Amino acid sequence: MLPKTERLTAHTVDDLVYYSFPSMDKFGVANGISTRLGGVSEGIFSSMNLSYSRGDDPARVDENFARICHAMGVPAEGVVMSAQEHHVNLRPVTAADCGKGRKVPGFSDVDGLLTNEPGVVLCTLYADCVPLLFFDPIRRAVAASHAGWRGTVAEIGRLTVEKMKEEYGSSPADILVGIAPSIGRCCFEVDAPVTEEFEKLSVFDEGCFDPVSTDKKRIDLWEVNRRILLSAGVLPEHITVTDLCTRCHPDLFWSHRFTGPDRGSLAAFIALR
Repeated sequence: MLPKTERLTAHTVDDLVYYSFPSMDKFGVANGISTRLGGVSEGIFSSMNLSYSRGDDPARVDENFARICHAMGVPAEGVVMSAQEHHVNLRPVTAADCGKGRKVPGFSDVDGLLTNEPGVVLCTLYADCVPLLFFDPIRRAVAASHAGWRGTVAEIGRLTVEKMKEEYGSSPADILVGIAPSIGRCCFEVDAPVTEEFEKLSVFDEGCFDPVSTDKKRIDLWEVNRRILLSAGVLPEHITVTDLCTRCHPDLFWSHRFTGPDRGSLAAFIALR
């Protein structure tokens, strides 16, 4: 049985499951994050693994992409994959980039992708880090950014909003943002050096963490990213925050904190149809 969620929509196609944001669904934009369910990978990658770099059979990953893209109604050949290194480099892409990261060599050091071209499917990979999906229904532009803790403290959410404004003329007040399933406040425990990086943010205060001990805290990445988006001009009613923690549901989502490095990866997708 799938966990209860009041903020996301669960889609089941045969045995494949993915989640999307209702705020974006109503505009017809393809969006979603995969789960572990419905793929053909085996062993430690069972079954919906969408990473080519963790040792899985590439043919099985190809089939997984074919299945998830079919379920979402987007072309697998239109996928453009990021090349995440926990930085904040953002890259606008076009139809000329389709296949990069999958069928042809991709980028290096790219944690966020943007496009305003229909059929270009933006794809970023996860296993606890925070996926941020962006949709501007006025300028018809989308973006996907990978907000690990380093990307969060570097405010990749704000930078993505600013990049959409620069590239496509987007107004922050028009942009819808989804903060997708990822590690929650319940499970993201960090030590003092990491906490000190968060404390440099003007939006960070006692509402963003729970103390665990004198030198450890549980930080709310969802709330920190929400506040960063608000500071960038995104309206509060335009931000949907997940209520599903990846580490709390390791049978449904890949979680690095739960399984360690021997695992597959989730993917977040967004595309204009």
